[in-house]
Amino acid sequence: MNKISFKIRMMWVVRRCLSSVVYRGHYAGQPGLLLRPRYGSLPADLELRYLQCTCCWRSRVPVAGFETLNAALTSTSSSLSSESCKEDSRTTLDACYTSEQRDTILQLLNNATSAELAGVKLLRGRKSLNIVEYRTKHGPFKTLESVVNVPLLKHKSAVIVFNSIVNPVKKERKVRIQLAKFIKPEVDRSWLEDATSIVSIVCGTNKIAWAHVDRGMTVLEWQQMECPNFLKGTYMASSYLHDVSSVVSVLPSAEFYLIEKCSISVQNTALFPVMAHMRTVEAMLFALLEPKISLPEPNIPPRVLNMMRIAVGRHFDLIVGESRTSGAHIVRRLMTESVTQKFPRINFPQEVLAKYRNSFQMGSRRGGEELCDALLQAVAFYELL
Repeated sequence: MNKISFKIRMMWVVRRCLSSVVYRGHYAGQPGLLLRPRYGSLPADLELRYLQCTCCWRSRVPVAGFETLNAALTSTSSSLSSESCKEDSRTTLDACYTSEQRDTILQLLNNATSAELAGVKLLRGRKSLNIVEYRTKHGPFKTLESVVNVPLLKHKSAVIVFNSIVNPVKKERKVRIQLAKFIKPEVDRSWLEDATSIVSIVCGTNKIAWAHVDRGMTVLEWQQMECPNFLKGTYMASSYLHDVSSVVSVLPSAEFYLIEKCSISVQNTALFPVMAHMRTVEAMLFALLEPKISLPEPNIPPRVLNMMRIAVGRHFDLIVGESRTSGAHIVRRLMTESVTQKFPRINFPQEVLAKYRNSFQMGSRRGGEELCDALLQAVAFYELL
């Protein structure tokens, strides 16, 4: 059995070698994967070539001579399209537009500045400068065909430019609403910029202070009121309502009321009574200053807003770590500048300076802290806008 199997294997090898020799003799030609047959029906420069498999050398894919084929097609198509090209060349750019349209296009190209030309489609950047330089050197454009001589402005680009001049497309400008991030709820900045005056309100543990400041950075009113029922007993709602209502009844009228928003952490359990007190007074001020409970309208801004205490502290560099320090020294400096400088940061009336000139000394910081915060909040509001 071993001899028989050996003979069979040898016969298979000999047969494979002979078939390979015959196969290669029939397809004698270029060495490598692409082999050219001896005879074919196509011309010599368009003969088919074959891409063969490197494993069995039997699977073949015909591959045409693309370079020669493309050259032949190009030569034949050029003769066919020569007449159409001659016909297209006879039609000039001036013949494509009416006399009124030509006058409109030439008037713009001859008189517009580079900045005005940049507003036309495809004329941004160097092309608008090239048009100005070309007409300065060679004179104004007399025909539309002469515009093609401008560098970087060829026939196809010129047609797009001419069409955009004749039929300008009006783009609707999207108005982007800029929100004041330091105000909650966030409103359109333009509403705040149009305000003629604001009232800045700061709530303390036993008093409420406010500062009425107009757009010209002049202090119209600056006061505080004691609230004896704050943080007393069991936080009686009626007592809180009495004190807050007393303050609201004497507040001046303004377009916006800014209530300071404290940043007391909920996780600080030691300050939870103070946080509950602040939130209660804040809610009552919102309810009393804007009593009409209705759905917000898109064209009417809210009258009562919150201003973040941390934003005011950052504006005046009063933040140390995660806490805000006193701003009494800044208020003293602002009062001094109101007298000594010709264009102070904020203007104080003489009666206000006389009333509070000794209120913010080092020994009496606690007594006027709410007044300081109310004034600084008003100044930061206008300056941050």
